[in-house]
Amino acid sequence: MADGQQQTKQVKNMPEGVKNIIAVASGKGGVGKSTTAVNLAVSLAQSGAKTGLLDADIYGPSIPQMMGLSDREPKVTEQGIEPLENFGVKTTSIGYMIKEEQAMIWRGPMVSGAVMQLLNDVIWGELDYLVIDLPPGTGDIHLTLVQQVPLTAAVVVTTPQDIALLDCKRGIAMFDKVHVPMLGIVENMSVFVCPHCNEPTHIFSTNGAEKLADKHKVEVLAKLPLELTIREMSDAGTPIAAAVPDSKEAGMYRELAEKVIEKVTKLNKRKISIPIMQA
Repeated sequence: MADGQQQTKQVKNMPEGVKNIIAVASGKGGVGKSTTAVNLAVSLAQSGAKTGLLDADIYGPSIPQMMGLSDREPKVTEQGIEPLENFGVKTTSIGYMIKEEQAMIWRGPMVSGAVMQLLNDVIWGELDYLVIDLPPGTGDIHLTLVQQVPLTAAVVVTTPQDIALLDCKRGIAMFDKVHVPMLGIVENMSVFVCPHCNEPTHIFSTNGAEKLADKHKVEVLAKLPLELTIREMSDAGTPIAAAVPDSKEAGMYRELAEKVIEKVTKLNKRKISIPIMQA
């Protein structure tokens, strides 16, 4: 190598006890990424999987509110930070450690360091799945995670409108470039069904996720409706997957979780079957 320099491969370490890390991302804010991450995590837990949820959106943490834990603080011991738990999901967030009105005026390295501390200093125990709710975009936190943590796979959330799809493309391209497998796309706010006349209205256009999925050869994992109850339950700290498990919407999140489990299982089998090259 030039000038005698040696390239070293960065070691990626999975947090102790965690089997799979699923990143939930979006190209832009306001597409329902955190709502999707929360209901996915709850649905995974309902399936019998040991599940954790990490809020990596340092500047705008919303997981404490959505998980009904905004009035709680985690216990810190010599062993580490004990995660809070609700709906069968272990969770951590910077939001548990700061006041709601406190602004996070931190530079990139501080934010990335905080996320890695939340990831590695929490006593997760045995987890089948750790869902990470990433901040919108493709910034420092995303780069830090893919460099230091062996992400199992990613899910990208979008709405059908063109402006959201443009940003979603960047998210897909980022995971492709850093060799993180894409499980697929979740199209949120896909359709609004009038509660009075049952007439469906595609407020944010139609078939956006399908076109994007076809182009990038990935699957549309779910098409979730623009539904008032989903928003109300999230604001109330009772995700619809837990609060109304027999509802049609909860069933959609359950189907999403089943697809995630199926695809991750196939990914892991594929990794095991790849022969190790001898030096």
